[in-house]
Amino acid sequence: MSQRYKVIDSTTPTFVTITVIDWVDVFIRPIYFKILDDSLNYCIKHKGLHVHAYVYMSSHLHMIISSNENELQDIIRDFKKFTSKEIIKAIKEYPESRREWLLAKFSFAANRIRKGKNYKVWKDGFHPIVLDNHQKIEQRISYIHYNPVASELVYHPRDWVNSSYIAYEDDNKECTNITIKPLW
Repeated sequence: MSQRYKVIDSTTPTFVTITVIDWVDVFIRPIYFKILDDSLNYCIKHKGLHVHAYVYMSSHLHMIISSNENELQDIIRDFKKFTSKEIIKAIKEYPESRREWLLAKFSFAANRIRKGKNYKVWKDGFHPIVLDNHQKIEQRISYIHYNPVASELVYHPRDWVNSSYIAYEDDNKECTNITIKPLW
């Protein structure tokens, strides 16, 4: 893994972006969101991941995360590896009008890097930004929650169900599919 993507202190809230190769719009069906939900909840329960805020967009996800137990780069590596396999499996098994195109796209990406993989779903790295003060945290939470509004997918962040906005608005971490650990 490249040094530029390492997190120095995994206990500090860190903003990360995980992007699908070539910004392919994969996350448009409930089955793909469920894969992300289940995988993050697994990391929360078994790897010590804290998800403070998140949003799933069609081609990427933003999160503010930390961990007191494991290195964030290790958790993200495992998350990406597992979700890649599950996304490919779902594309093959569930109704998907873009099946051939998606598989060809992900296969082409894997062949470019020549690491013996059949498919590559995620771009390498996750671009961590350490949030070491309250102002940075507030700015990134706002950015995360208003991302669907900026993309003109909804008029208000509360209308985008694939984010942690409602957990902050209602001060209720149980309102989302992910177990949120709000930062205030």
